[in-house]
Amino acid sequence: MTEATAPEKSSEPVEFLQIWSNSFSQVLGQIKGSAVACVVRTEAPPDLTAPGEGDFWAGVTCSGALRGEMILRLAGATVLRLAQIFMSEPATPEAQPTADHREAVVELLRQVSGIVAGTAKARWGEVQVLVEQAAAAPSWASAGTYWLQVGDEGPDSMALEFGLSAALVAELRAEKAAVKVDAVEEAGKSFAPATSSDTSADPAGALDRLMDVQLAMTLRFGAKRLLLREVLDLSPGAVVELDRKIQEPVDLLLDGRLVARGEVVVIDGNYGLRVTDVSPLGARTQ
Repeated sequence: MTEATAPEKSSEPVEFLQIWSNSFSQVLGQIKGSAVACVVRTEAPPDLTAPGEGDFWAGVTCSGALRGEMILRLAGATVLRLAQIFMSEPATPEAQPTADHREAVVELLRQVSGIVAGTAKARWGEVQVLVEQAAAAPSWASAGTYWLQVGDEGPDSMALEFGLSAALVAELRAEKAAVKVDAVEEAGKSFAPATSSDTSADPAGALDRLMDVQLAMTLRFGAKRLLLREVLDLSPGAVVELDRKIQEPVDLLLDGRLVARGEVVVIDGNYGLRVTDVSPLGARTQ
């Protein structure tokens, strides 16, 4: 990945990646049944190969209290070793990573990201983390590159390269990132007049300027916590029971915040929501 300038190794991104490091150690340790050392590095490990044709790329999108992107790069050998650990396969370094191995690594990253989201909440607030396999390096320039060394130094160690977007670095450095003020309410309170001669200073006028902004809404039918072995046992046709009964209302979320509840309806073949209860806009979901 390319960088516009040499990254400044500030404490906040390192703190965030330390959560990733601890989460990797936790997930891999549970699978192997023994502790797995993971260390965040601000300099590339000496044995890390340069970007090559066999590299695996994964995109990470953060939303909610932290907004921005990360890109992960793994050499083919690292993909193979992580997948073999995750799938409880015997270590065969001479093998070539397959599509199943790459899918296993994506699932491993998703397991790790779930722990990351829960841990980061105490520091930054409610965070959603989405992991998807990427075709190649991103078009955006990295604002900071770091490395996660998995395992003790030596021939069996693995390295994952993390590139952070400028937006995510800025969010991590924000002094009050854990306290998010509702954007519409804040605009109505603090929107500055265009000139000193403008005496209207009307919050309603500031709100009018935002009325055409589109907001992404999400319906949540329920949730379920699964053990890692239960996730690995999932297959087509499997049924996952959620923690909400069919007669209970579903949640309407705006950026992770509960704004309303209601009943699911069908409109011209599409799902819809008939609102039965409206919550304060600033209320966070539990």
